[in-house]
Amino acid sequence: MTDALELDALWEDFHRAVNMTSQELAAWLRVIDADESTQPLPEHAGEPTGQHVLAILQKRRTDLTDTDLEVMYEVVDTVAAEADVGHEPEAESTRRRRRLMTLGHDPLKA
Repeated sequence: MTDALELDALWEDFHRAVNMTSQELAAWLRVIDADESTQPLPEHAGEPTGQHVLAILQKRRTDLTDTDLEVMYEVVDTVAAEADVGHEPEAESTRRRRRLMTLGHDPLKA
Protein backbone atom coordinates (compact mmCIF):
# COMPACT_ATOMS: atom_id res chain seq x y z
CA MET A 1 0.00 0.00 0.00
CA THR A 2 1.04 3.58 -0.52
CA ASP A 3 2.25 5.82 2.33
CA ALA A 4 0.00 8.62 3.59
CA LEU A 5 1.78 11.48 1.77
CA GLU A 6 1.80 9.61 -1.53
CA LEU A 7 -1.87 8.68 -1.07
CA ASP A 8 -2.77 12.32 -0.36
CA ALA A 9 -0.93 13.46 -3.49
CA LEU A 10 -2.57 10.76 -5.61
CA TRP A 11 -6.03 11.61 -4.23
CA GLU A 12 -5.52 15.29 -5.13
CA ASP A 13 -4.08 14.52 -8.58
CA PHE A 14 -6.90 12.09 -9.35
CA HIS A 15 -9.62 14.55 -8.35
CA ARG A 16 -7.92 17.30 -10.36
CA ALA A 17 -7.71 15.03 -13.45
CA VAL A 18 -11.27 13.72 -13.05
CA ASN A 19 -13.23 16.93 -13.49
CA MET A 20 -16.62 15.31 -14.09
CA THR A 21 -18.98 14.54 -11.22
CA SER A 22 -20.02 10.96 -10.62
CA GLN A 23 -23.46 11.83 -12.03
CA GLU A 24 -21.94 13.34 -15.19
CA LEU A 25 -19.65 10.34 -15.68
CA ALA A 26 -22.46 7.83 -15.11
CA ALA A 27 -24.65 9.65 -17.65
CA TRP A 28 -21.77 9.77 -20.16
CA LEU A 29 -21.04 6.06 -19.77
CA ARG A 30 -24.72 5.27 -20.43
CA VAL A 31 -24.79 7.53 -23.50
CA ILE A 32 -21.72 6.07 -25.16
CA ASP A 33 -22.90 2.51 -24.55
CA ALA A 34 -26.47 3.05 -25.75
CA ASP A 35 -27.61 2.26 -29.27
CA GLU A 36 -30.83 2.96 -31.09
CA SER A 37 -32.80 0.14 -29.49
CA THR A 38 -31.20 -0.46 -26.10
CA GLN A 39 -29.69 1.32 -23.17
CA PRO A 40 -27.44 -0.59 -20.78
CA LEU A 41 -28.11 -0.94 -17.09
CA PRO A 42 -26.30 1.90 -15.29
CA GLU A 43 -23.96 -0.44 -13.43
CA HIS A 44 -22.90 -2.09 -16.70
CA ALA A 45 -22.53 0.97 -18.93
CA GLY A 46 -19.21 2.02 -20.39
CA GLU A 47 -15.69 0.68 -20.39
CA PRO A 48 -14.43 -1.19 -17.31
CA THR A 49 -11.96 1.61 -16.52
CA GLY A 50 -14.75 4.19 -16.68
CA GLN A 51 -16.84 2.06 -14.35
CA HIS A 52 -13.89 1.76 -11.98
CA VAL A 53 -13.37 5.55 -12.01
CA LEU A 54 -17.05 5.97 -11.19
CA ALA A 55 -16.71 3.53 -8.27
CA ILE A 56 -13.64 5.40 -6.97
CA LEU A 57 -15.53 8.71 -7.09
CA GLN A 58 -18.11 7.19 -4.77
CA LYS A 59 -15.54 6.00 -2.21
CA ARG A 60 -13.81 7.61 0.72
CA ARG A 61 -10.03 7.78 0.64
CA THR A 62 -9.80 5.24 3.48
CA ASP A 63 -11.80 2.67 1.46
CA LEU A 64 -9.46 2.55 -1.56
CA THR A 65 -8.02 -0.80 -2.61
CA ASP A 66 -4.69 -1.47 -4.32
CA THR A 67 -6.59 -1.93 -7.59
CA ASP A 68 -8.24 1.47 -7.08
CA LEU A 69 -4.80 3.03 -6.62
CA GLU A 70 -3.56 1.44 -9.85
CA VAL A 71 -6.55 2.82 -11.77
CA MET A 72 -6.06 6.24 -10.18
CA TYR A 73 -2.40 6.34 -11.29
CA GLU A 74 -3.42 5.20 -14.79
CA VAL A 75 -6.08 7.92 -15.08
CA VAL A 76 -3.78 10.67 -13.80
CA ASP A 77 -1.02 9.60 -16.21
CA THR A 78 -3.37 9.29 -19.20
CA VAL A 79 -5.03 12.66 -18.63
CA ALA A 80 -1.62 14.35 -18.16
CA ALA A 81 -0.24 12.72 -21.31
CA GLU A 82 -3.24 13.70 -23.43
CA ALA A 83 -3.76 17.19 -22.06
CA ASP A 84 -3.44 19.72 -24.85
CA VAL A 85 -4.48 23.03 -23.37
CA GLY A 86 -3.81 24.99 -26.56
CA HIS A 87 -6.28 22.91 -28.56
CA GLU A 88 -9.08 22.33 -26.07
CA PRO A 89 -11.72 24.31 -28.03
CA GLU A 90 -11.05 22.07 -31.03
CA ALA A 91 -11.53 18.96 -28.91
CA GLU A 92 -15.32 19.16 -28.69
CA SER A 93 -16.19 16.26 -30.96
CA THR A 94 -12.93 14.38 -31.19
CA ARG A 95 -12.08 10.82 -30.29
CA ARG A 96 -9.60 12.18 -27.76
CA ARG A 97 -12.37 14.00 -25.89
CA ARG A 98 -14.57 10.90 -25.90
CA ARG A 99 -11.70 8.76 -24.60
CA LEU A 100 -10.85 11.25 -21.85
CA MET A 101 -14.50 11.62 -20.85
CA THR A 102 -14.67 7.85 -20.43
CA LEU A 103 -12.03 8.37 -17.72
CA GLY A 104 -13.99 11.22 -16.14
CA HIS A 105 -12.05 14.11 -17.70
CA ASP A 106 -13.89 16.55 -19.95
CA PRO A 107 -11.21 18.64 -21.69
CA LEU A 108 -13.78 21.39 -22.37
CA LYS A 109 -14.64 21.80 -18.71
CA ALA A 110 -12.73 24.43 -16.75
